[in-house]
Amino acid sequence: MTQRTVTLRATDPGARDVVEAAGLAERFEAIRAEQEVPREFPAEVIAEAERVAAEPLVLPERDEIGVPFVTIDPPGSMDLDQALHIERAEKGYRVRYAIAHLVSFVEPGGAIDTEARKRGQTIYAPDRRIPLHPPVLSEGRASLLPDQLTPAYVWDLHLADDGDCYDIDLYPAMVKSVARLDYQQVQDAIDDGSADEVLMLLKEVGELRVRLEQERGGATLPMPEQEVDDLGDGRYRLHLRPMLPVEEWNAQISLMTGMAAAQLMLHARVGLLRTLPEASAKTLAQLRRIAHALGVDWAAEQTHGEFLRSLDRANPTHLALIHEATALFRGAGYTAFDGELPELVEHSGLAAAYAHVTAPLRRLVDRFGLALCAAICADEPVPTWVREALPQLPEIMAASDRVSGAVARASTDAVEAATLADRVGETFDAFVVDAPEGNGSVTVQLLDPPVIARATGSPELGREVTVRLDAVDLAKGTVSLAVT
Repeated sequence: MTQRTVTLRATDPGARDVVEAAGLAERFEAIRAEQEVPREFPAEVIAEAERVAAEPLVLPERDEIGVPFVTIDPPGSMDLDQALHIERAEKGYRVRYAIAHLVSFVEPGGAIDTEARKRGQTIYAPDRRIPLHPPVLSEGRASLLPDQLTPAYVWDLHLADDGDCYDIDLYPAMVKSVARLDYQQVQDAIDDGSADEVLMLLKEVGELRVRLEQERGGATLPMPEQEVDDLGDGRYRLHLRPMLPVEEWNAQISLMTGMAAAQLMLHARVGLLRTLPEASAKTLAQLRRIAHALGVDWAAEQTHGEFLRSLDRANPTHLALIHEATALFRGAGYTAFDGELPELVEHSGLAAAYAHVTAPLRRLVDRFGLALCAAICADEPVPTWVREALPQLPEIMAASDRVSGAVARASTDAVEAATLADRVGETFDAFVVDAPEGNGSVTVQLLDPPVIARATGSPELGREVTVRLDAVDLAKGTVSLAVT
């Protein structure tokens, strides 16, 4: 499950690893062409989007505009899928999680729906994002922007004192977010004590949910996030970004909601789950052997989830193990069912059944899962358009996942090459994060700049090495490194 995160984020333009390369814009366009990423929306899609933005197909009758929802996203985000409100309750906590209500704007079988099925999800690249839905909806009328009266699905989740969710409801309602916050803002407010009760409860509930995940045997891969930031004017910066604690707390609210959705689907025996098979005994044994060879203690009674949480991503030896542990997370997919329950219903990384239902503006499958769960909670028949789409959605999402991953990897490779373009012949400190046997090359992580690439040579996994940059191909986005 190794991922390279590509985001659009403002950052310090004076950093050493900022690159200005006239060819990067062309390379990004070429990458999108290679992956057949759609360009502009067809005229009929834009026309339909403008029409429904002005006159929605349907609006919820329920009014929840008095609930002071807030959104928490990366800075500058406009496609706001989720808004939350948390309060104390008699038995613990009440979490209300508002999710964009695309049923108000997307007609099944219409132009927007047809185009969204072709796209599958929003595709992110350093210079731009290619949205799933026209921006007039995804960044406007359907987005949970502050002070805008917006239709939403509201998950109403009641939690016990330990954070366990014991009651689930979902209903459409009109909502109004009162603030658009970013992660750093929220983290700073929590750290300096100026945060309001909702944000302090996000920390409290988030930590409880992390603890429950650990108790279930869930496993999270602590892979550093390699990011490409768009600084404007054709400049980009490559860096490794540590995850803020609030990002995990916020993610736990989304994960809890996805697990609640999966419970509803399994109870009704119809739905679409996000699944991940258990790692095989052979794969776990191999990782234990690698840990032993690297001198990293892994107690016999310690689960792989506990072991991974104990690793320090700043430690070169531990980082090598983290890269090797990606083998534990292979095989994620979508599993549709209607009637008979599938053999695999759990996501092993969460140690629970889970469904995608919190990002409908950016991911196709969520729109269907939300409509399905809302029907279950209202004791109504599942809409025909949802049932008919279920068998098709896994392949649509698998295809769009492949495109998204390919664009992210190739775009990062292009920025890595541009970052190193004028340093051919120089040597760099690095450490080996992957060392396949017998092929005469390894994967190394450069310390500065934070480039991850193949290098010729056969040093041992986890070893600190010096590599020489022999060549850079900007057109292909590749670099040639050799261990010295």
